[in-house]
Amino acid sequence: MSHVYKEKILKDINDIPVDMLPRFYKIVHLLKNELIHDKKKPGKRYSLKGIWKGTEIDDQLFEDAKKSMFSYK
Repeated sequence: MSHVYKEKILKDINDIPVDMLPRFYKIVHLLKNELIHDKKKPGKRYSLKGIWKGTEIDDQLFEDAKKSMFSYK
């Protein structure tokens, strides 16, 4: 059954214009990396600890972000 999907995917890839292939490759590469886990490195996680260290965020930044995302309010 999986070979059917693989054939469908390959057909769709063959229909993509050549000038769009670099962008398409980036998308496929990102999806593959997100969906297929590396079995050699089980449980490997990256930490964002400390990424905002020393950053100050005021209420106006939150209000501006809300307005940009939810303009209907």
